Amino acid sequence: MAANSLISFPLSARTNNRILHVDGDSFFASCEIALDEKLQGRAVWVGGGRRGDGIVIAANRAAKKFGVKTGMACFEAKRLCPRGVLCRPHYDEYRRLSAEMFRVLEEYAPTLVPISIDEGFLDFTTMDKHVWRDTTPEKYVQEICARILREVKLPVSAGLANSSRLAKLATDAAKPGFIEVKSGDEKEFLNDRSVRELSGLGKNRQRSLAALGAQTFGHVAKLPSTLLKQKFGIWGQQLWLFANGLWNEPLLLEVKDRTTISSNTTLPYDEPDYEAALTFALSETTRLVGQLRREQLQARELSLTIRFEDFSEVGGSHRFQHPQFQNSIINSAIEEIFRDIMGGQFRPVRQIRIAFWNLARLDTQPTLWGRTDAERWGALDDAAHKLNSQFGNSSVMTGAQLALREMEDSFKNPKAKCPFVPQREMVKKLWGTDADPLAHKGDWEKRLAKVSKQLQFRH
Repeated sequence: MAANSLISFPLSARTNNRILHVDGDSFFASCEIALDEKLQGRAVWVGGGRRGDGIVIAANRAAKKFGVKTGMACFEAKRLCPRGVLCRPHYDEYRRLSAEMFRVLEEYAPTLVPISIDEGFLDFTTMDKHVWRDTTPEKYVQEICARILREVKLPVSAGLANSSRLAKLATDAAKPGFIEVKSGDEKEFLNDRSVRELSGLGKNRQRSLAALGAQTFGHVAKLPSTLLKQKFGIWGQQLWLFANGLWNEPLLLEVKDRTTISSNTTLPYDEPDYEAALTFALSETTRLVGQLRREQLQARELSLTIRFEDFSEVGGSHRFQHPQFQNSIINSAIEEIFRDIMGGQFRPVRQIRIAFWNLARLDTQPTLWGRTDAERWGALDDAAHKLNSQFGNSSVMTGAQLALREMEDSFKNPKAKCPFVPQREMVKKLWGTDADPLAHKGDWEKRLAKVSKQLQFRH
């Protein structure tokens, strides 16, 4: 998914936008506690890697007090917190709990924009007219958080402000809990906060701002806006407005095509047989190409990276003259890269990474007797996807996938991928279709009205 710029929408002086950001606290660790009540009150962290004991991918607040943090080796976490609990990840359960959390959130605002498995934005701009007459923003948000904790058993934090960026900063400051940056208080709230806290701010821009003496938003606010424009262009002007509390950003639900698709898989054991590793790479390539075609995309560039047991790596890439979507052409390119980079190698393979980028639209109408290869491939892939959805992922396989299943029993039930679902797919599941993501907005507004009446009755 493409990285977001700081501000992507025009300044609005007429509407005082109110955007709520909701974020699951230590989401993976909190999910494990929700799945096992015996873990309540204990220090918990979730381990990654092939056996679930590699590096820490999430730790709850109790574990963080002992110094356990993301990216740390699990054995180091155990040394720091001997009585803590290491949990192997259960990604399918994380997806399920995430869906339940978003089902609660979608009842409380007419527009919901999920941005990852555990966080999203809600548009509260008109809530004072329809919902908050008999309550307050704080009580309303507390009701949301309490309901998610009660029904889904997940703790969440939230921030309310006049833009999505500021709301996210407020959430980070609130954890655990809720903070509202009231209209007119934006500059004061930002004054002493580091610019490094801004989501999406790269290291190069951090260094450039530091060279200007701007370590905090207060420093940025005191700089001449013309200097920031000269240094950073329109982004500099937007940053100056943001730091001075003058940026009022509406929340828009946008569904964008992905810019890249990739797979990063650690094999169940270090594989000394390079032909077996190639078979797996071709199987993964076929899966990714199918995903591309389902999203009506094709790739102009691809890469393959092999990591060995000693964590050294080799890799290569290929650029097609025209964007491609056919398995035969893409698999041939992957195999050619594999044989080029593996010549003379002798170490067992630990991990295989495949990536497609520079994507273009692909028009594949599912007509079985289509006139073009694109139409026929689209129909074939659509039919295979429906069969696998109905009868299981092994119902229809390519030769490479079948060979892989026959070659190694451990691949018959492949480990679930880490569930960072692109925003585009989450929006489609929650709201409607790619073509019209707001198709069911009226339904949510009716449900919102129902919630409003319930709150008025309570208060």
